[in-house]
Amino acid sequence: MIFLTALPLFWIMISASRGGHWGAWMPSSISAFEGTCVSIPCRFDFPDELRPAVVHGVWYFNSPYPKNYPPVVFKSRTQVVHESFQGRSRLLGDLGLRNCTLLLSSVSPELGGKYYFRGDLGGYNQYTFSEHSVLDVINTPNIVVPPEVVAGTEVEVSCLVPDNCPELRPELSWLGHEGLGEPAVLGRLREDEGTWVQVSLLHFVPTREANGHRLGCQASFPNTTLQFEGYASLDVKYPPVIVEMNSSVEAIDGSHVSLLCGADSNPLPLLTWMRDGTVLREAVAESLLLELDEVTPEEDGVYACLAENAYGQDNRTVELSVMYAPWKPTVNGTMVAVEGETVSILCSTQSNPDPILTIFKEKQILATVIYESELQLELPAVKPEDDGEYWCVAENQYGQRATAFNLSVEFAPVILLESHCAAARDTVQCLCVVKSNPEPSVAFELPSRNVTVNETEREFVYSERSGLLLTSILTLRGQAQAPPRVICTSRNLYGTKSLELPFQGAHRLMWAKIGPVGAVVAFAILIAVVCYITQTRRKKNVTESPSFSAGDNPPVLFSSDFRISGAPEKYESERRLGSERRLLGLRGEPPELDLSYSHSDLGKRPTKDSYTLTEELAEYAEIRVK
Repeated sequence: MIFLTALPLFWIMISASRGGHWGAWMPSSISAFEGTCVSIPCRFDFPDELRPAVVHGVWYFNSPYPKNYPPVVFKSRTQVVHESFQGRSRLLGDLGLRNCTLLLSSVSPELGGKYYFRGDLGGYNQYTFSEHSVLDVINTPNIVVPPEVVAGTEVEVSCLVPDNCPELRPELSWLGHEGLGEPAVLGRLREDEGTWVQVSLLHFVPTREANGHRLGCQASFPNTTLQFEGYASLDVKYPPVIVEMNSSVEAIDGSHVSLLCGADSNPLPLLTWMRDGTVLREAVAESLLLELDEVTPEEDGVYACLAENAYGQDNRTVELSVMYAPWKPTVNGTMVAVEGETVSILCSTQSNPDPILTIFKEKQILATVIYESELQLELPAVKPEDDGEYWCVAENQYGQRATAFNLSVEFAPVILLESHCAAARDTVQCLCVVKSNPEPSVAFELPSRNVTVNETEREFVYSERSGLLLTSILTLRGQAQAPPRVICTSRNLYGTKSLELPFQGAHRLMWAKIGPVGAVVAFAILIAVVCYITQTRRKKNVTESPSFSAGDNPPVLFSSDFRISGAPEKYESERRLGSERRLLGLRGEPPELDLSYSHSDLGKRPTKDSYTLTEELAEYAEIRVK
């Protein structure tokens, strides 16, 4: 701001100098628009004792020493001036009153320079004053902007133009001030060194949008074509505002990602990329790019951009989502349970996006959930059928992973219905199939013989386990009159189960025990019985018939009396004896019931405690033959 001086220091110094010393006072600098005029105020003094009759003066250009032959601007004694100043200079002051004010008209740039005044009192009383005034010929108004303009804070911008030409008065107007405020013209002001200026002020509150705004001031002179314009660009300081940044970013695992942050501020901000409080990159710039090569799921998260300068700060965040296939599921929960207990199994994984989780067993889906990272399988009361291998499968559009786990259900033994006994030739095999977890112990009991054999006696019992099934086979070797009673008993820590094994194909036991020899004996007995019945019926018919005659018919022969024609009695007697022996077919000791518990013992010799059904059938046949 230009302050109006009521009593300029210039004239105070002039008044104080009234003491009779050589001296001159003029503005050290003065300016004027090209084509206008300028009045250079000047006053001088000399010693009082000189008392000259006439006072003359000379204005020199750019040098105070006459011996250097400087251009003469004005000379009161001869009116001889340099050609550059002809018709363009005259003295406004009265030298007798010690006023040396000079007026220059039609100012041009070549007139710009230093102007010196020399007092001429006659004779040797001449003195060139060292004080001088520098003329500056200008073409633009002077726009004064405060050294710091901050957005949101009111500022004052002034336009100053020289007003030292008494013939032409400038008028001021603002250019490009729309939206900034209305100007206020203060008028003509006197400066400290006695020069004059026209001043116009513009008050406004700048915004960040005003930064770089070109503000102009125009000086025009009425009744002339002279117009001068000056411009100044506003340097508005303001805090950063982030104006450019990625929105949410999705990237596939292993791909390249670029995150951009740009801020608007004055001065330039310090841009910083951060994640979880860790600085990843920073620089003083308008924008900053963060490059991420081959991103991994660990780099998924929120990234922050911070912009700051001396006037404030701003920050924004961007979320990076790294898309990837599910990780191998993890399974937590009870893997061993007792029948009837509640089982809870949790399957969890990690992926982006969240996967479809499925738990299945033997291709049967038991539980599934969509777009969740955890799946809970509840089995309120487990059954033996729930025992087995399960799979937890997680999948999304980027891949699939699976984990297998086993659930072991422990329960009391169950003897299955396929358990039975069956005859095969001279053996009886008993099969006991038990379903149990943990593995049970199995024992076979023969109540009729008060015998119990368990599976630990591996030389007698063959056992094999497959999954939850235990199959034990007991083999009975020898011949029996009736199917034996066999009871299978199975036990583990959860209970005991017994079952009398049913006999399948009991009607085949006799034929299985008799074998080929027994079959021949049975067939012979059948023939004898048929022949006996036939002969009895014939005798009855002969007795009852009235025409019956003993000499008319030959005697009837039974199968036991059959003879070959012409064979002697001795041969017939021996044939009958040999036939009976063949029917019996007995050689050595009779077969016995043998308890055998392995397939390798099927061909062993029967024990002496056994009996044979074949012998009884042979004895019955002999009675019938006789």
